[in-house]
Amino acid sequence: MAPGGNTRLLPTSNGWAAISCSRPDDPALYGALISGDIDAADPWPPIKNWVTAHTGAELDERAELLGLAAHSVSSSAHEVSRLVACAPHTSTGVGGTVGEGVSTSRLRCELASLETSRADSVRSPRGALRSPKGLRVVDFSALWAGPLCAHLLGLGGAEIIKVETTTRPDGARRGNADFYNLLHGGHRSVVFDPADDSDRRSLAELVASADIVIEASRPRALRGFGIDAEKVAATGVSWVSITAFGRDSNRIGFGDDVAAAAGLVALDDAGDPVFCGDAIADPLTGLTAVVWALTEPVAVLDLSMADIVGATLTGEPSAACVHERDGWVTPAGHPVVAPTPRAVQTPAPESGADTAAVFGEL
Repeated sequence: MAPGGNTRLLPTSNGWAAISCSRPDDPALYGALISGDIDAADPWPPIKNWVTAHTGAELDERAELLGLAAHSVSSSAHEVSRLVACAPHTSTGVGGTVGEGVSTSRLRCELASLETSRADSVRSPRGALRSPKGLRVVDFSALWAGPLCAHLLGLGGAEIIKVETTTRPDGARRGNADFYNLLHGGHRSVVFDPADDSDRRSLAELVASADIVIEASRPRALRGFGIDAEKVAATGVSWVSITAFGRDSNRIGFGDDVAAAAGLVALDDAGDPVFCGDAIADPLTGLTAVVWALTEPVAVLDLSMADIVGATLTGEPSAACVHERDGWVTPAGHPVVAPTPRAVQTPAPESGADTAAVFGEL
């Protein structure tokens, strides 16, 4: 189980899968997946029974159709080759490799021969980086990865304007208040009604005024609001698009399940996969996105969370840290310093608190 409690690693008939059931509509969607009833108070038993009886490929196909964040953890060499554009190092885990219908040695050989140019491009932006000071950032993203990017740009002096709709506020508002305030403190908040023509015109003007736009939705979502990413980017705006598996994919995902699907897992004493960190694909993506956002604008920046996780993997298991009397130590002998939480300096604004002021300035 992931730290948040809503994502689990479950065995399939030929491997493992990462299953997220965190959204209010997920129990009903999983009911459609299994063609049965799901108790929202305890959805896991029937989900586990269905997943155990089906292959990872069956799960992937049906989950994509239903819009579920559910993915096979690793695939056969054939499937890895097919999915390399989404996750160049799919199927290799930290501390071990989880095979699905293929031996670990063969899988490593297959992975070693795969083209990794997309992973290389994720690692190394080309060109000089701009200073964020004075830049206007319009942030349509939610949860963690995109807001972390915006937060770091804000710390560097950028003006951050968070945009939400009247019907779909950021789900992170329902979570830990300190965490939300940490990421959004000092930003401005705009809420617009997609059905209101005046709001849509103001939104278009706001986007046109931006130096950087951050979004984490499928392309058709913003097009439905009259915003075309390619056309906006062509005017010189840096457009940072964060998705689970790329803009050309309909698959959705969150930090825990995407990281596992891309191959970032550890193995427990029984050899079964466990999650690494807490939604680790989110901070990895947020940190990567802020660097790319500060490159000179060239086109829509298509940042796949699975790509970015894959770029951190080497194709070989990594050695585990060791627990000693005074704490954890890395394989190289360096102590692991316990994290220290940062204090919230400025609370996040109430949803829509700055709508009138921001739209009035346009």
